[in-house]
Amino acid sequence: MQHRSILIALVAVLTGVAGSCKKPAQAQGGMPASPVQVQKVALQLVGDSTEFLATLQSRNAAVLQPEVEGQITKIFVVSGAHVEAGQPVMEIDPRRQQATVNQQVATRQSQQATLAFNQAQLDRSRKLFEAGVISRQEFDNAVSAHDASKANVEATDASINQQQVQLHYFTVRAPAAGTIGDIPVRAGDRVTNTTVLTTLDRGGELEAYINVPSERSADIHNGTVVELLNEDGTPALSTKVNFVSPRVDTANQLLLTKSPVPNADHRFRNDQVLHARIIWKQINKPMVPVTATSRLGAQSFVFVVGQGPAGAAALQKPVKLGPLVGNSYVVEEGLNPGDTVIIGGTQNLIDGMPVVPQA
Repeated sequence: MQHRSILIALVAVLTGVAGSCKKPAQAQGGMPASPVQVQKVALQLVGDSTEFLATLQSRNAAVLQPEVEGQITKIFVVSGAHVEAGQPVMEIDPRRQQATVNQQVATRQSQQATLAFNQAQLDRSRKLFEAGVISRQEFDNAVSAHDASKANVEATDASINQQQVQLHYFTVRAPAAGTIGDIPVRAGDRVTNTTVLTTLDRGGELEAYINVPSERSADIHNGTVVELLNEDGTPALSTKVNFVSPRVDTANQLLLTKSPVPNADHRFRNDQVLHARIIWKQINKPMVPVTATSRLGAQSFVFVVGQGPAGAAALQKPVKLGPLVGNSYVVEEGLNPGDTVIIGGTQNLIDGMPVVPQA
């Protein structure tokens, strides 16, 4: 009997130990609560905006075209070179024009010889006429011959000046100091006065040309804020509209607007195309940090702190995101002011997971 009592007691002890070990194992099988960083959703003043394409244009850029026709014989510069005002850029074959000038010069020399002869004849005729040796008619003929030869010389001088001015146009020069753009022509090409030889950019401020739909014409005016955007959608520069066209383009029903673009650091280029955001008005909207958002397919989500079976839990909510402002998204739909959003460690969360919020 004594051995039996000892055996029963031993079984009871072992059963108690087994029971005490089983309870902690069940507790470990539950999902542990994760500490998460949270932030209250608050309304912030953001812009009601629309994105458009903007083309940057320089007010200090010039297109170089020839004043004369002919064949390019020399190109003195390369693309990207800096030139000073009056510096030669290209030469169009001047030989034919130079020959014309030389011919005019030779003609003038002949006419000057004739003028000198007629001047001597006139001086002689005047003395003879005053002495009564020749008649008035003979003296008048000498005067007429002299005046005609003098007029011929003067006309030829004027023609030579004109041809020399024309000869000047066969050398294309920089109208101002600046940087040479692309040179689409080559030595040997024949050009006309409509051929684009190159461009000259004097640098400085640019203008953003933005065409907006005619139905928004009542919403835009001088002073409307425009943001030029980087490739990642973040603002690169904020400016304001300073010109709104008085008429809509009838061909495409678009309204042209312009905004100044300071460019002291030369980060923008003439004819550059980039995205621009026109901010129609400022409104209050909820915003969340980029780190709070996740995406599954085309749907964006955030995790908010809600009530789960065991207390605070991460609840996944679909949201509609607006534009990126700094490091935060504007939330168009899905969140309300006062919601507690989880802003860190969201990649490790699942819907309904217990969390420990930390401010």
